[in-house]
Amino acid sequence: MSDQTWPLQSRQQWQVNLLRGLIVLTFVVLLLFFILAAPGFATISNIRSVLLNNVAPLAIVALAMTLVTRIGAIDLSVGTAIDIACLVFVTLIVHQTSLPLALILALTAALLVGVFNAILVTQLGVEPFLATLGTLFIGQSVQQLSSNGGQPVYLLSQKLPEGFSVIGHGSLLGIPVPLWLLLLVTLALYQLLHRSATGRALRVMGEQYSVAQHSGVAVKRLTAIVFILCALIAGIVGLILAANVKAWVPLSGNAYLLNAIGASFIGATFAPSRRPNVFGTLLGVVLLSFIANGLLLVGWNFYWQQVATGVLIFIVLAIGALRNRRHA
Repeated sequence: MSDQTWPLQSRQQWQVNLLRGLIVLTFVVLLLFFILAAPGFATISNIRSVLLNNVAPLAIVALAMTLVTRIGAIDLSVGTAIDIACLVFVTLIVHQTSLPLALILALTAALLVGVFNAILVTQLGVEPFLATLGTLFIGQSVQQLSSNGGQPVYLLSQKLPEGFSVIGHGSLLGIPVPLWLLLLVTLALYQLLHRSATGRALRVMGEQYSVAQHSGVAVKRLTAIVFILCALIAGIVGLILAANVKAWVPLSGNAYLLNAIGASFIGATFAPSRRPNVFGTLLGVVLLSFIANGLLLVGWNFYWQQVATGVLIFIVLAIGALRNRRHA
């Protein structure tokens, strides 16, 4: 390494550390501000509400997205998988289908969204961004056509099968069921991505795709599995939404898309490996969720919350760009 290169890399590392420190400091200042400006922010009831209604569903979607970003791709159709699962689930309940069968068929419908993406990407050679964007548009059209232009489908309480509300409002050992579902997804994906040979292969695909191809890695098969699992996991959120609101609202799943992508990239930026990872994604979800909640409690409307989220993601991506330059 030349004498000129070393000072340059040192400056770039210093810039990265400075930006990361500033972001951490900003988070701490924001939390202190929310605690002082919004008396209800630090209460047990508010924290529980955020964990249950914001963190749990968003984290499940973001972890599904992490699977795809791990291989260097992206899935813009996770909202479609959520909505299709919710639509099928609610429709079957309306027609008095048994709860276990409705759950299985709803998750199967979400899984088929992933199968469609997998075929486009691995068999037809369509870029993941374009393939999942097409699936997103098709899913939106299907929902509008099946609901007379976007009319919600509501469930009548007297027709709900026993155990229906447990998915969204039940608890086990004092812990809400959505948090148990998040825990199961977290453990499963941690084992897959960080403790298995398949996870190592996925990491190589994300870092050096051509090397993975020439090293005997079944890249097409693994890519297909990733997109199918992503859609299946996202479908779980469709079930939670249906149980929470007792309805299917068209296109509601798309509300999770951008924050799921943002949480995944936030986790990757702060990870030493610079790769999407399970616990980094969970950290990103918690930060985004509590900042949005704090802004809401101090009186910011939804649109300004989105602006704040966009600025945060932009800064984090800038840190990632600086790190890439340093390692180039």
